[in-house]
Parts: sequence; structure tokens; C-alpha cells
Amino acid sequence: MRLLMVADGDEIARRRSLLPKDQTVEAWPDLYLPGLYWLGEEAKAALDGVGEALTAHMSVDDTLVPIFYGRRLTDVDSLPREASLKARVLSGHGIAAAWATVDREGRRHDHQPQRPTDPLFYLRRIGGGAAHLWRLFASRDEARAFMAEHHGDDDEGLAWVAALPRDDWDDLVRQAGAR
Repeated sequence: MRLLMVADGDEIARRRSLLPKDQTVEAWPDLYLPGLYWLGEEAKAALDGVGEALTAHMSVDDTLVPIFYGRRLTDVDSLPREASLKARVLSGHGIAAAWATVDREGRRHDHQPQRPTDPLFYLRRIGGGAAHLWRLFASRDEARAFMAEHHGDDDEGLAWVAALPRDDWDDLVRQAGAR
């Protein structure tokens, strides 16, 4: 599956209004490049179904944006769609994210993001009950430090960091290539 960067938020909003009420299209504004939005292939196909095809300015294979869920995962029925979560990560120029809703002892974090570019953000499935806290990583080094501190006793988490396919945002963009 691909994650796509498109322009024209007004056109995205117009097309959303033409879709059936039960069809959800999630598009995330790029937090650093005004006027650009990230969405999954399925969301773009839905928007393209009610107009000319939107031009993708960048296309990223979704396997280049890994998500770590960990062993403490709860409330799985309210997890966001993976394409939406990965598009949200790309909107913040991240290369990966980890589920960070609970701490090592299993207590729920109570984080209040200070700005849209905060590396910790909440996201849940539309209509889902529980909000999930996610930690966006802009680099492998950032992911390594976080995972060592918060999942240091978890071999799975440390192996996940070691397997990250890109070092940082610039590396990811080079790999994806702009169109």
C-alpha cells in the first residue's frame, strides 16, 4: 500500500462532502509544508471517485513507516486505521511511531500535546472509545533513545528499532522520491 502527499485542502473538503455519509476519508495536513496533505491509497481512491484524480506529489510505501504496538496494547477496537496513523506520522515528518498509551507499569499516560508538531499525539479510530497516545520518531536515534528508556526490557522493541528502514526524514524522502 502507498501513502500519498497531495495538495488542495479545499478540493479534499469539497470531495469529502460528496461521499456517502458512512464513508470516512482521513487526510492529514503536512505540519511543515502548508497546503499539502497525507492520506492512504484507499482514501485517495475514494476522493478520486468523485472527481479527476488528485495529483500525488510524493508516494511512500507504507512499509517504510513502521508502527510498534508492544506487549501492553489495549483497546484494540479503537486503534486507528493503520493507513491513517502512518499518514499522520508522515504529516509530522516522522519515520515511525510507537504506541505509548501506557507506561511500564501499565498506567495510562495523561499527556497534553502543546502544539501540532509535538512528537506525542492522540489518535483513535473514528467512533472508537479509547484515545491512543502515539510517539512519533523523526530519526532512528530518537526511536532508539525512547525505546531504551520506555521499553528497555523488551527485546522486541529494541529489535524493532534496529530494523527501522530509514535513518531520518531526509533519508525517507530520498528513498520515496518526489514526483
